[in-house]
Amino acid sequence: MKFTDGYWRKRDGLTVLHPVQLQDTSVSKHLLTGFATARRVQERGDTLDAPIITVGLSAPAADVVRVTISHFAGAVPRKPDFEITEDPDFVPQIDGTSLTAGALTARFAGGDRWRLDFEAGGKRLTGSGHKGIGVVDTADGDHYVHEQLDLGVGEAVYGLGERFGPLVKNGQTIDIWNEDGGTSSEQAYKNVPFYLTNRGYGVLVDHPGRVSFEVGSELVSRTQFSVGGQTLSYLVIYGPTPADILRKYTALTGRPALPPAWSFGLWLTTSFTTSYDEETVTSFVDGMAERDLPLSVFHFDTFWMREFSWCDFEWDARIFPDPPGMLKRLADRGLRTCVWINPYIAQRSALFAEGMAAGYLVRKQDGDVWQWDRWQAGMALVDFTNPEARLWYAAKLRALLDMGVDAFKSDFGERIPTDVVWHDGSDPERMHNFYTQLYNKVVFDVLREHRGEGEAVVYARSATVGGQQFPVHWGGDNSSTYESMAESLRGGLSLSASGFGFWSHDIGGFEGLPDPAVFKRWIPFGLLSSHSRLHGNQTYRVPWLFDDEAVDVLRAFTKLKHTLMPYLFGAAGRAHREGLPVMRPMIFGFPDDPAVSHLDRQYLLGDNLLVAPVFSEEGDTSYYVPAGRWTKYLTGEVVEGPRWVHENHGFASVPLLVRPDSVLAVGACEDRPDYDYRDGITLRLFELAEGTRTTTVGETTFAVTREGGTVRVVRTGEDLAWKVRAGDTVVEVAAGEATCELRLG
Repeated sequence: MKFTDGYWRKRDGLTVLHPVQLQDTSVSKHLLTGFATARRVQERGDTLDAPIITVGLSAPAADVVRVTISHFAGAVPRKPDFEITEDPDFVPQIDGTSLTAGALTARFAGGDRWRLDFEAGGKRLTGSGHKGIGVVDTADGDHYVHEQLDLGVGEAVYGLGERFGPLVKNGQTIDIWNEDGGTSSEQAYKNVPFYLTNRGYGVLVDHPGRVSFEVGSELVSRTQFSVGGQTLSYLVIYGPTPADILRKYTALTGRPALPPAWSFGLWLTTSFTTSYDEETVTSFVDGMAERDLPLSVFHFDTFWMREFSWCDFEWDARIFPDPPGMLKRLADRGLRTCVWINPYIAQRSALFAEGMAAGYLVRKQDGDVWQWDRWQAGMALVDFTNPEARLWYAAKLRALLDMGVDAFKSDFGERIPTDVVWHDGSDPERMHNFYTQLYNKVVFDVLREHRGEGEAVVYARSATVGGQQFPVHWGGDNSSTYESMAESLRGGLSLSASGFGFWSHDIGGFEGLPDPAVFKRWIPFGLLSSHSRLHGNQTYRVPWLFDDEAVDVLRAFTKLKHTLMPYLFGAAGRAHREGLPVMRPMIFGFPDDPAVSHLDRQYLLGDNLLVAPVFSEEGDTSYYVPAGRWTKYLTGEVVEGPRWVHENHGFASVPLLVRPDSVLAVGACEDRPDYDYRDGITLRLFELAEGTRTTTVGETTFAVTREGGTVRVVRTGEDLAWKVRAGDTVVEVAAGEATCELRLG
């Protein structure tokens, strides 16, 4: 929210205190506290009626500084809180006016003018200067605390959750408040009060409720963030690169679980409000098989349950008389199954009376169950702050897993009221965004418990800080247009810059029936995302309903993705271990190239692939190629950067470029995503530089060394047959042979 009327004045009805002068500091254990007066003190009499703003500095880990600003510190602690992992063995250095955590130093400036600086690498990253910190009282009796951190010339801000506007957030006003608002508005399903910049640092505002950001939009040279109350806490995280920042941020807030390999294949759904039964499902599965369209997962959306009964977790017996048999028949065909769920309990559901009697539903202040008629008649909300309610909900899901279901689409979680009482006494404002974390954790944990580590996957819509631990998330209700295709990509890139390793979207768009051209352009984008799903609202998404070419395009890119799985699953493993997303903005690969800072129509897929979806029926497109000799994966043509490329692509093509000095592990299987990637693997070499690099596939490691015109590859691990390909030159290596040499040129 905004507090000023232009640069000089405050808005009417506001009283604002700013730190003016650092009076004193104190050190207690590993905490440095600065005491600043809100007016200048020159003699003893000036200390009377002089408010003090307290600023505490601490360090939860190396390269991370926590700042806690408080006016009145007597408030009762309120739940919930983000789960932030601190290093118990880390001890910062404190010298009286500065605290150093690894390479990052926070320093109070001395003298008569207040300032807090953050320094690393011999330079000032950012800081809070004159009138940066503000303690605000409103005429209505509300209280806020704001902070303003300086933005340097050319500094660009990324993140803040899955936002569908411009990738660079400068100039935007953003409220961190989960809403079910689609993909075409300023609202978002996944709000994350974390941002990073191209200046080498990130900022996490440690408040799970509403946080308002003014990113160069109130003061154009500062990023402002504010929360209600008398206290504000935030963490500054030093990189120096965007990738380094995310590694450290996810070390604090949680790394993504590794999804199972089968989940990377193509998902097909019944769509939302369409009419379907087992015969319909079988016809879709048969149609895919008859057209040689590999399918990995079939998803049953809302109406697998009876209308007005969501959620009761019971199959609608009128159209699915034999759910266990149907699930087994699908499994016998090599398919996994997913069913739609949400945390809302309709009054007609048998679970409503059960949950009400046991105290498992959220209540109003007068003790009544909170209800409304939006979405489902008389629906209530599961109170996941109640441990018994979590066990109750998980037991319903476990029964479906026992029946043969493999995964859940955990929809909704955004429409969380604030006029309620939570079982554990949580503050309703703080719980609004945090609810999704409890919800998705319950769902993911029961899957992990039932299926085992590495076999759990959800399709979740809402999220907050830490939600990246429970993949996968999809982009919500988009529309069947090129514009919505582009906004979906912006949302995914923004979410990845917020620490989320895996992301998907509805191929072809959710709302409306896509034009065949839109559908065909969307397919490469969908299959060159971490996860890929065909889904719609009132219309099916099987490709033969569009045209024969759509079938061919879907087949080609599904099989392409399967052959890329050794590479993609390696990128997934890195997301799991390091927190670096599979899909990411170009700035993550080229932080020193100013030309990439605002690019939001192309992205990196892992470390080595550049993808530029085509957003027009005619196929005319432009994309930027960074420095070096890049190779078009589909044609082998070399493109030299840095430069912009202008091309025309047919529906069966898309700009897919391989970074120079890449060793790409390519699999031999086109029919499924989960196979032994080492069996018949091909190492494809692209514009290798001098030196050695390693590629690991499963338990096997390949060391690739170039010396002049000679490339030598040495395998360690299990004996297997493999190939090495450089351009048109292919060398086959028999099982038992661990070394290969080939000449380039």
